[in-house]
Amino acid sequence: MNTFYITLVFAILSSFSGTAQNINITNTNVFDGEPYLAIDPNNQQHLVAAWMGFKIGQGIVIKTKYSNDGGTTWSTLNEIPHISGAIASADVSLEYDSNGNVFLCYIDYDNQNFTQGDILVRKSTDGGATWGNPVSAISITDCPNQLCVDRPWIVIDNSTGPNNGAIYITSINADQPTLVTPPYHAYLVVSTDEGTTFSTPRFIDTTGYNVGDITQAGNSPVVGPDGTFYANYPSYDTSQSPFAHIYLASSTSLGTDIDHVNAYTILIPGTQDPYAKKGGRMVIDPSEPSHLAMLLLGQETTDPDVYFMETYDAVNWTTPTRLNDDALGNGKMQDLIWAAFNENGDLGVCWRDRRNASSNGYQTETEIYGAVRFKDSIHFEPNFPISTQQAPHDVVLEGSGNDFLNVKFIGDTLYTIWGDVRTGTVNIFLNKMSVSSGISSVETIHTEDNIMTIYPNPADASFTIENFERYANCTLIDASGKVITSIDSETVSTTDLPSGNYFVRFLIKNKAFTSPVIVQH
Repeated sequence: MNTFYITLVFAILSSFSGTAQNINITNTNVFDGEPYLAIDPNNQQHLVAAWMGFKIGQGIVIKTKYSNDGGTTWSTLNEIPHISGAIASADVSLEYDSNGNVFLCYIDYDNQNFTQGDILVRKSTDGGATWGNPVSAISITDCPNQLCVDRPWIVIDNSTGPNNGAIYITSINADQPTLVTPPYHAYLVVSTDEGTTFSTPRFIDTTGYNVGDITQAGNSPVVGPDGTFYANYPSYDTSQSPFAHIYLASSTSLGTDIDHVNAYTILIPGTQDPYAKKGGRMVIDPSEPSHLAMLLLGQETTDPDVYFMETYDAVNWTTPTRLNDDALGNGKMQDLIWAAFNENGDLGVCWRDRRNASSNGYQTETEIYGAVRFKDSIHFEPNFPISTQQAPHDVVLEGSGNDFLNVKFIGDTLYTIWGDVRTGTVNIFLNKMSVSSGISSVETIHTEDNIMTIYPNPADASFTIENFERYANCTLIDASGKVITSIDSETVSTTDLPSGNYFVRFLIKNKAFTSPVIVQH
């Protein structure tokens, strides 16, 4: 489903260096996107990764792997099946509790008729090796005519306070204007029994702090070291203010009572580029209660930049400052922002960067960049590259499903997980970097060399399969796995196919593979 955009409110107003290696966690020749990473607080060598990926006959499902050696090697693939009536999954996030249980949160829904939709939670007691039965945290039946099951985030209270173990999940209205009736809201549910049951969904926003005209009020929840729950969300309601705002909601009562303050009156215009991934991120310092930071995408000159602001009392925020250190106004877009504090209060920020691209705008080569600010400093260190190579642009990146990357910061080590198309389709990569030495220690997890070359891709009237004679039993299938036609020659006509995502399924030495092709008229 469509992701949240904190900077949609902007559109309302103006519409270390060192050699880093990257693990390809998925290394498949089908779509993999929007990854999330969790690290066991009791064993920092234990990592769990989850993402959205294609599976023949089931469309997009949630896939997971785990590592017991800090990301050097990874388990075999675990594919999460749909519940009855659902035909697509999306928007995965992960979180550990202080007891070492890991929780998987995602959407499973009917993405055609929206007759069914749930935000599901599964619990693993063995570090992601197996997952328990799904529990519905929020259902579309909980919010008639609202479809309040889009872009969930899960956070857990791992403090030593009385609400330790509480699970918070936030969500927003789906981007379905013919099905969703205003007013729009941000939503919250809470579990106090390790995800066995959840409270009835409630609004995070309230009178005087309404979401207003923001159709998807993307929120970014966190839990502080003192157990306080926070979530920020955008608002534009002219009955409240002539300006757009980002409000901060907080609760110390498991969401029963929620307080609100204005965190930021939005004065920096947002990007008008329709493809930019505009989601912001709020994070909290585990070493200092009430120290929060927000990362936003804004455009003061000719191109979108990463902006940083913070508060030490959860009330008064600094003025946003530009974080990426390439030349101001050079036309190079930044987007796809994420951030994390480590346990000492050091802050790591990562984003998708185009400073070295051959052209301006969204549709050009990208890299992943980062910056770190140490706790005893008021300035960020110089930006540094995280990805080892530029990734070309692909039209698949213009749709939803690759709208976020993810960052974890443990001790000296910054973990960054993201999707790019260097292999010819969207795959998931992990970088593990020492921020003091700039040294990375990663290995390739799995390799498949049998990727089919298809051109042109996207295709209009036809596409051609290079070295067609290498492949056996070629068939064209749609995203649901339905066979469209057998392929008997290297050139395949697409004139009668509607625009959309398709796959060529084929055999090499009796092993099945798939390769994506987009039809775009």
